[in-house]
Amino acid sequence: MDPRVDLPLRSVTKHVHSPPTLSPWLRDLPAARDFLDGFEFERTTVFVGENGSGKSTLIEALATALDLPHGGGTGWEVRDHAEEVPELSEHVQIVRGAASKRGAFFLRAETMHENMAYLMEIGAGRGQHYSQQSHGEMFIEMLTGKFMDLGLWVLDEPESALSFTASLTLLQLIRARDRAGLQTIMATHSPVLARAEGAKLVEVGEWGLRDSTWDRLDMVDHWRRFLQEPQRYLRYFDDD
Repeated sequence: MDPRVDLPLRSVTKHVHSPPTLSPWLRDLPAARDFLDGFEFERTTVFVGENGSGKSTLIEALATALDLPHGGGTGWEVRDHAEEVPELSEHVQIVRGAASKRGAFFLRAETMHENMAYLMEIGAGRGQHYSQQSHGEMFIEMLTGKFMDLGLWVLDEPESALSFTASLTLLQLIRARDRAGLQTIMATHSPVLARAEGAKLVEVGEWGLRDSTWDRLDMVDHWRRFLQEPQRYLRYFDDD
């Protein structure tokens, strides 16, 4: 039996009723092409790549296709968002598994304060509580609270608010979820988070999508070289 049969999200492909064309910038994005050609998820799937490679474009479209707010949140949080619905989401067909735990949560780092403002506006007690914490503390507390046991997490660059220690905490949470049969899909620039145990690692770039291992990631190689000898990189800066 396919071990992915119990996943909340098994795969995506091009929607049978998708609009006839993509915008030029999406047509020219190799990651979008490969995604729509068909992509299979594991219990933990991590996308890594440079800015502009398309990893967040995929994550945001995926979350919207899953009926999650494209500004972040859960399916039962209905609110307006300043940005348009991601175009790519209209082309994505979701293939679900037979998971017993269905709930999902989308964490989008750049709109977390918007989420907090929404909670305060509707009078939710946790909104006021979150407003008294640092960005990173709010992230971790949200995830370890009511959202920990949801069947699916979709995380877009969560490391933007996390220290090294907090990143390790999130890594531990993802590991615990994997062992509990829960699913996590994440886009990240962090070599720490990319080390998620047992994760399917997908490197996003001009080639589109390709499976990789942690020690072969360009990101990991660059961080390792920088930490070992920063001057190799800093010497190229112009003198002031």
